[in-house]
Amino acid sequence: MASKDPESEHPSVTLFRQYLRILTVHPNPDYGPAVAFFEERAHQMGLSCQKVEVTPGYVVTVLTWPGTNPTLSSILLNSHMDVVPVFKEHWSHDPFEAFKDSEGLANPTDAFTVFYSERSLWWVRFTSSGKPGHGSRFIEDTAAEKLHKVVSSILAFREKERQRLQSNPHLKEGAVTCVNLTKLEGGVAYNVVPATMSASFDFRLAPDVDLQAFEKQLQSWCQAAGEGVTFEFVQRWMKPRVTPTDDANPWWAAFNRACKDMNLTLEPEIFPAATDSRYLRAVGIPALGFSPMNHTPVLLHDHDERLHETVFLRGIDIYTRLLSVLASVPALPNEN
Repeated sequence: MASKDPESEHPSVTLFRQYLRILTVHPNPDYGPAVAFFEERAHQMGLSCQKVEVTPGYVVTVLTWPGTNPTLSSILLNSHMDVVPVFKEHWSHDPFEAFKDSEGLANPTDAFTVFYSERSLWWVRFTSSGKPGHGSRFIEDTAAEKLHKVVSSILAFREKERQRLQSNPHLKEGAVTCVNLTKLEGGVAYNVVPATMSASFDFRLAPDVDLQAFEKQLQSWCQAAGEGVTFEFVQRWMKPRVTPTDDANPWWAAFNRACKDMNLTLEPEIFPAATDSRYLRAVGIPALGFSPMNHTPVLLHDHDERLHETVFLRGIDIYTRLLSVLASVPALPNEN
Protein backbone atom coordinates (compact mmCIF):
# COMPACT_ATOMS: atom_id res chain seq x y z
CA MET A 1 0.00 0.00 0.00
CA ALA A 2 1.27 3.45 -0.89
CA SER A 3 1.98 5.92 1.88
CA LYS A 4 -0.83 8.36 2.59
CA ASP A 5 -1.61 11.33 4.77
CA PRO A 6 -2.68 9.72 8.08
CA GLU A 7 -5.62 12.12 8.33
CA SER A 8 -7.05 11.00 4.97
CA GLU A 9 -6.29 7.29 5.31
CA HIS A 10 -9.09 4.83 5.92
CA PRO A 11 -9.08 3.70 9.59
CA SER A 12 -8.98 0.04 8.55
CA VAL A 13 -5.83 0.67 6.54
CA THR A 14 -4.22 2.46 9.47
CA LEU A 15 -5.11 -0.47 11.71
CA PHE A 16 -3.64 -2.92 9.21
CA ARG A 17 -0.39 -0.96 9.09
CA GLN A 18 -0.19 -1.10 12.87
CA TYR A 19 -0.61 -4.86 12.81
CA LEU A 20 2.03 -5.32 10.12
CA ARG A 21 4.58 -3.57 12.31
CA ILE A 22 4.30 -6.36 14.89
CA LEU A 23 7.23 -8.74 14.42
CA THR A 24 5.72 -12.21 14.02
CA VAL A 25 8.14 -13.41 11.34
CA HIS A 26 10.10 -16.63 11.68
CA PRO A 27 12.46 -17.97 12.88
CA ASN A 28 11.89 -15.97 16.08
CA PRO A 29 8.27 -14.79 16.09
CA ASP A 30 6.92 -12.83 19.03
CA TYR A 31 3.21 -13.63 19.16
CA GLY A 32 2.51 -11.85 22.44
CA PRO A 33 2.06 -8.36 20.94
CA ALA A 34 -0.11 -9.83 18.15
CA VAL A 35 -2.44 -11.46 20.66
CA ALA A 36 -2.56 -8.24 22.67
CA PHE A 37 -3.41 -6.34 19.48
CA PHE A 38 -6.44 -8.56 18.83
CA GLU A 39 -7.56 -8.43 22.45
CA GLU A 40 -7.44 -4.65 22.47
CA ARG A 41 -9.46 -4.43 19.26
CA ALA A 42 -12.01 -6.87 20.67
CA HIS A 43 -12.53 -4.75 23.78
CA GLN A 44 -12.83 -1.59 21.67
CA MET A 45 -15.57 -3.30 19.62
CA GLY A 46 -17.39 -4.52 22.70
CA LEU A 47 -16.69 -8.17 21.98
CA SER A 48 -15.91 -10.68 24.67
CA CYS A 49 -12.48 -12.23 24.34
CA GLN A 50 -10.80 -15.39 25.55
CA LYS A 51 -7.22 -16.54 24.96
CA VAL A 52 -6.67 -20.26 24.45
CA GLU A 53 -3.27 -21.97 24.21
CA VAL A 54 -3.87 -24.88 21.83
CA THR A 55 -0.27 -26.18 21.83
CA PRO A 56 2.96 -24.64 23.21
CA GLY A 57 3.70 -21.46 21.32
CA TYR A 58 0.36 -21.50 19.48
CA VAL A 59 -2.14 -19.07 20.98
CA VAL A 60 -5.65 -18.46 19.73
CA THR A 61 -7.74 -15.40 20.55
CA VAL A 62 -11.47 -16.14 20.59
CA LEU A 63 -13.98 -13.38 19.98
CA THR A 64 -17.74 -13.95 20.19
CA TRP A 65 -19.99 -12.37 17.60
CA PRO A 66 -23.78 -12.72 17.95
CA GLY A 67 -25.75 -14.04 15.00
CA THR A 68 -29.44 -13.56 14.23
CA ASN A 69 -30.45 -16.79 15.97
CA PRO A 70 -29.34 -18.43 19.25
CA THR A 71 -26.30 -19.78 17.41
CA LEU A 72 -23.13 -17.92 18.29
CA SER A 73 -20.39 -17.28 15.80
CA SER A 74 -16.85 -17.14 17.12
CA ILE A 75 -14.00 -15.48 15.30
CA LEU A 76 -10.75 -17.23 16.05
CA LEU A 77 -7.77 -15.06 15.41
CA ASN A 78 -4.63 -17.04 15.82
CA SER A 79 -1.41 -15.25 16.36
CA HIS A 80 0.00 -15.72 12.88
CA MET A 81 -2.71 -13.90 10.93
CA ASP A 82 -5.06 -16.79 10.16
CA VAL A 83 -8.57 -15.38 10.61
CA VAL A 84 -10.94 -18.26 11.29
CA PRO A 85 -14.70 -17.74 11.76
CA VAL A 86 -16.22 -20.74 13.51
CA PHE A 87 -19.99 -21.01 13.86
CA LYS A 88 -21.44 -23.08 16.67
CA GLU A 89 -24.37 -23.40 18.99
CA HIS A 90 -22.86 -23.29 22.47
CA TRP A 91 -19.58 -21.61 23.33
CA SER A 92 -19.18 -24.05 26.21
CA HIS A 93 -18.40 -26.75 23.65
CA ASP A 94 -15.32 -27.24 21.48
CA PRO A 95 -14.91 -24.06 19.37
CA PHE A 96 -14.06 -26.13 16.29
CA GLU A 97 -17.55 -27.54 16.02
CA ALA A 98 -19.53 -26.69 12.91
CA PHE A 99 -17.76 -24.75 10.18
CA LYS A 100 -14.48 -23.04 9.42
CA ASP A 101 -13.60 -20.35 6.89
CA SER A 102 -9.81 -20.26 6.60
CA GLU A 103 -7.10 -18.81 4.40
CA GLY A 104 -7.31 -18.81 0.63
CA LEU A 105 -5.27 -17.32 -2.18
CA ALA A 106 -5.44 -14.25 -4.35
CA ASN A 107 -6.94 -14.39 -7.84
CA PRO A 108 -5.53 -12.21 -10.65
CA THR A 109 -8.91 -12.14 -12.47
CA ASP A 110 -12.25 -10.63 -11.54
CA ALA A 111 -13.26 -13.90 -9.81
CA PHE A 112 -12.69 -15.07 -6.24
CA THR A 113 -11.18 -18.47 -5.50
CA VAL A 114 -12.71 -20.66 -2.79
CA PHE A 115 -11.00 -23.87 -1.71
CA TYR A 116 -12.99 -26.94 -0.63
CA SER A 117 -10.10 -29.38 -0.20
CA GLU A 118 -6.33 -29.47 -0.34
CA ARG A 119 -3.44 -31.66 -1.31
CA SER A 120 -1.83 -34.01 1.19
CA LEU A 121 1.58 -32.85 2.39
CA TRP A 122 4.36 -35.46 2.38
CA TRP A 123 7.94 -34.52 3.22
CA VAL A 124 10.12 -37.49 2.36
CA ARG A 125 13.85 -38.04 2.83
CA PHE A 126 15.53 -40.68 0.66
CA THR A 127 18.85 -42.01 1.91
CA SER A 128 21.30 -43.99 -0.17
CA SER A 129 24.19 -46.05 1.22
CA GLY A 130 27.12 -47.18 -0.91
CA LYS A 131 30.83 -47.84 -1.02
CA PRO A 132 33.07 -44.99 0.14
CA GLY A 133 36.57 -44.25 -1.03
CA HIS A 134 38.99 -41.73 -2.46
CA GLY A 135 37.76 -39.23 -5.02
CA SER A 136 40.46 -40.22 -7.52
CA ARG A 137 39.05 -43.73 -8.14
CA PHE A 138 36.16 -45.19 -10.16
CA ILE A 139 34.35 -46.67 -7.20
CA GLU A 140 31.40 -48.95 -7.97
CA ASP A 141 28.03 -48.97 -6.24
CA THR A 142 28.33 -45.50 -4.73
CA ALA A 143 25.65 -43.77 -2.72
CA ALA A 144 25.55 -40.96 -5.27
CA GLU A 145 24.84 -43.29 -8.20
CA LYS A 146 21.90 -44.94 -6.48
CA LEU A 147 20.54 -41.66 -5.14
CA HIS A 148 20.71 -40.27 -8.67
CA LYS A 149 18.42 -43.06 -9.85
CA VAL A 150 15.84 -42.25 -7.20
CA VAL A 151 15.99 -38.54 -7.95
CA SER A 152 15.62 -39.21 -11.68
CA SER A 153 12.58 -41.42 -11.12
CA ILE A 154 10.85 -38.82 -8.98
CA LEU A 155 11.64 -35.94 -11.31
CA ALA A 156 10.32 -38.00 -14.24
CA PHE A 157 7.08 -38.45 -12.29
CA ARG A 158 7.06 -34.69 -11.63
CA GLU A 159 7.36 -33.94 -15.33
CA LYS A 160 4.51 -36.35 -16.13
CA GLU A 161 2.22 -34.55 -13.68
CA ARG A 162 3.30 -31.15 -15.03
CA GLN A 163 2.47 -32.22 -18.56
CA ARG A 164 -0.90 -33.55 -17.42
CA LEU A 165 -1.72 -30.18 -15.89
CA GLN A 166 -0.58 -28.19 -18.92
CA SER A 167 -2.38 -30.40 -21.44
CA ASN A 168 -5.78 -30.14 -19.76
CA PRO A 169 -7.20 -26.60 -19.53
CA HIS A 170 -9.90 -27.81 -17.14
CA LEU A 171 -7.40 -28.93 -14.51
CA LYS A 172 -6.22 -26.60 -11.76
CA GLU A 173 -2.91 -26.93 -9.95
CA GLY A 174 -4.45 -28.51 -6.87
CA ALA A 175 -5.94 -31.36 -8.92
CA VAL A 176 -2.56 -32.89 -9.79
CA THR A 177 0.33 -34.07 -7.64
CA CYS A 178 3.34 -31.77 -7.36
CA VAL A 179 6.80 -32.65 -6.08
CA ASN A 180 10.00 -30.67 -5.71
CA LEU A 181 13.53 -31.58 -4.68
CA THR A 182 14.28 -29.26 -1.76
CA LYS A 183 17.43 -30.62 -0.03
CA LEU A 184 20.56 -32.57 -0.95
CA GLU A 185 22.87 -33.73 1.82
CA GLY A 186 26.08 -35.77 1.99
CA GLY A 187 29.84 -35.70 1.84
CA VAL A 188 32.58 -34.42 4.11
CA ALA A 189 35.31 -33.36 1.67
CA TYR A 190 35.90 -32.85 -2.06
CA ASN A 191 38.19 -35.85 -2.35
CA VAL A 192 36.13 -38.33 -0.29
CA VAL A 193 33.34 -40.42 -1.84
CA PRO A 194 30.63 -40.46 0.86
CA ALA A 195 29.14 -43.64 2.26
CA THR A 196 25.68 -42.06 2.49
CA MET A 197 23.80 -39.29 0.73
CA SER A 198 20.24 -38.10 1.00
CA ALA A 199 17.68 -36.15 -1.00
CA SER A 200 14.56 -34.58 0.46
CA PHE A 201 11.37 -33.96 -1.46
CA ASP A 202 8.23 -31.94 -0.88
CA PHE A 203 5.27 -33.95 -2.25
CA ARG A 204 1.79 -32.42 -2.52
CA LEU A 205 -0.61 -35.24 -3.37
CA ALA A 206 -3.97 -34.56 -5.02
CA PRO A 207 -7.03 -35.63 -2.97
CA ASP A 208 -7.91 -38.45 -5.38
CA VAL A 209 -4.50 -40.16 -5.03
CA ASP A 210 -4.50 -43.59 -3.39
CA LEU A 211 -2.03 -42.83 -0.59
CA GLN A 212 -1.22 -46.45 0.22
CA ALA A 213 -0.53 -47.14 -3.45
CA PHE A 214 1.67 -44.07 -3.69
CA GLU A 215 3.72 -45.18 -0.71
CA LYS A 216 4.31 -48.47 -2.53
CA GLN A 217 5.48 -46.41 -5.51
CA LEU A 218 8.10 -44.77 -3.29
CA GLN A 219 9.26 -48.22 -2.23
CA SER A 220 9.43 -49.30 -5.87
CA TRP A 221 11.65 -46.36 -6.79
CA CYS A 222 14.01 -47.25 -3.95
CA GLN A 223 14.17 -50.91 -4.94
CA ALA A 224 14.85 -50.02 -8.56
CA ALA A 225 17.77 -47.82 -7.49
CA GLY A 226 19.60 -50.69 -5.79
CA GLU A 227 20.38 -52.14 -2.40
CA GLY A 228 20.80 -49.76 0.51
CA VAL A 229 18.26 -47.14 -0.60
CA THR A 230 15.55 -46.27 1.93
CA PHE A 231 13.10 -43.48 2.66
CA GLU A 232 11.51 -41.96 5.73
CA PHE A 233 8.63 -39.57 6.27
CA VAL A 234 9.43 -36.28 7.92
CA GLN A 235 5.78 -35.31 7.59
CA ARG A 236 2.88 -37.30 6.13
CA TRP A 237 -0.79 -36.36 5.96
CA MET A 238 -3.05 -39.38 5.51
CA LYS A 239 -6.55 -37.92 5.92
CA PRO A 240 -7.53 -36.07 2.73
CA ARG A 241 -11.09 -34.79 2.91
CA VAL A 242 -13.40 -32.80 0.62
CA THR A 243 -15.98 -30.28 1.80
CA PRO A 244 -19.19 -30.66 -0.28
CA THR A 245 -19.92 -27.70 -2.54
CA ASP A 246 -23.62 -28.31 -3.11
CA ASP A 247 -26.79 -27.22 -1.33
CA ALA A 248 -26.78 -30.37 0.79
CA ASN A 249 -24.07 -28.59 2.78
CA PRO A 250 -25.89 -25.69 4.53
CA TRP A 251 -22.64 -23.80 5.09
CA TRP A 252 -21.77 -23.89 1.40
CA ALA A 253 -25.35 -22.98 0.46
CA ALA A 254 -25.25 -19.92 2.71
CA PHE A 255 -21.74 -18.95 1.59
CA ASN A 256 -22.59 -19.35 -2.10
CA ARG A 257 -25.87 -17.46 -1.78
CA ALA A 258 -24.20 -14.55 0.00
CA CYS A 259 -21.52 -14.33 -2.70
CA LYS A 260 -24.18 -14.31 -5.43
CA ASP A 261 -26.03 -11.53 -3.63
CA MET A 262 -22.78 -9.52 -3.72
CA ASN A 263 -22.29 -10.37 -7.42
CA LEU A 264 -19.09 -12.26 -6.70
CA THR A 265 -17.94 -14.87 -9.18
CA LEU A 266 -16.59 -17.93 -7.35
CA GLU A 267 -14.07 -20.44 -8.67
CA PRO A 268 -14.09 -23.55 -6.42
CA GLU A 269 -10.70 -25.28 -6.39
CA ILE A 270 -8.45 -27.63 -4.44
CA PHE A 271 -5.88 -25.71 -2.41
CA PRO A 272 -2.42 -26.54 -3.82
CA ALA A 273 -0.60 -26.28 -0.49
CA ALA A 274 -1.60 -27.02 3.13
CA THR A 275 -3.67 -25.09 5.68
CA ASP A 276 -5.09 -25.74 9.14
CA SER A 277 -8.40 -26.61 7.46
CA ARG A 278 -7.14 -30.15 6.91
CA TYR A 279 -7.29 -30.86 10.63
CA LEU A 280 -10.93 -29.82 10.82
CA ARG A 281 -12.02 -31.66 7.70
CA ALA A 282 -10.33 -34.76 9.12
CA VAL A 283 -12.77 -34.77 12.06
CA GLY A 284 -15.81 -34.07 9.91
CA ILE A 285 -16.04 -30.27 10.10
CA PRO A 286 -16.77 -28.57 6.75
CA ALA A 287 -14.09 -26.02 5.88
CA LEU A 288 -13.70 -23.51 3.06
CA GLY A 289 -10.56 -21.54 2.25
CA PHE A 290 -11.46 -18.04 1.15
CA SER A 291 -9.54 -14.78 0.93
CA PRO A 292 -11.48 -12.01 -0.86
CA MET A 293 -8.57 -10.79 -2.98
CA ASN A 294 -9.35 -10.61 -6.69
CA HIS A 295 -7.41 -8.58 -9.25
CA THR A 296 -4.33 -9.55 -7.24
CA PRO A 297 -1.37 -11.68 -8.34
CA VAL A 298 -0.59 -14.77 -6.28
CA LEU A 299 2.57 -13.71 -4.42
CA LEU A 300 2.39 -16.03 -1.43
CA HIS A 301 5.79 -15.89 0.38
CA ASP A 302 7.18 -14.09 -2.67
CA HIS A 303 9.19 -10.89 -2.93
CA ASP A 304 7.09 -7.72 -2.77
CA GLU A 305 3.98 -9.54 -1.54
CA ARG A 306 1.31 -6.85 -1.61
CA LEU A 307 -2.40 -6.06 -1.62
CA HIS A 308 -4.04 -3.03 -3.16
CA GLU A 309 -5.90 -0.81 -0.75
CA THR A 310 -9.20 -0.98 -2.66
CA VAL A 311 -9.07 -4.78 -2.66
CA PHE A 312 -8.31 -4.82 1.06
CA LEU A 313 -11.21 -2.52 1.93
CA ARG A 314 -13.65 -4.40 -0.29
CA GLY A 315 -12.53 -7.61 1.38
CA ILE A 316 -13.57 -6.21 4.75
CA ASP A 317 -17.05 -5.50 3.39
CA ILE A 318 -17.25 -9.02 1.94
CA TYR A 319 -16.20 -10.62 5.23
CA THR A 320 -18.72 -8.49 7.14
CA ARG A 321 -21.52 -9.75 4.92
CA LEU A 322 -20.35 -13.36 5.09
CA LEU A 323 -20.07 -13.29 8.89
CA SER A 324 -23.64 -12.07 9.19
CA VAL A 325 -25.00 -14.71 6.80
CA LEU A 326 -23.00 -17.65 8.10
CA ALA A 327 -23.72 -16.79 11.72
CA SER A 328 -27.42 -17.09 10.91
CA VAL A 329 -27.28 -20.64 9.55
CA PRO A 330 -29.66 -22.70 11.77
CA ALA A 331 -28.04 -25.30 13.96
CA LEU A 332 -28.20 -28.82 12.54
CA PRO A 333 -29.94 -31.57 14.53
CA ASN A 334 -26.63 -33.22 15.45
CA GLU A 335 -25.36 -29.93 16.90
CA ASN A 336 -28.03 -29.75 19.62
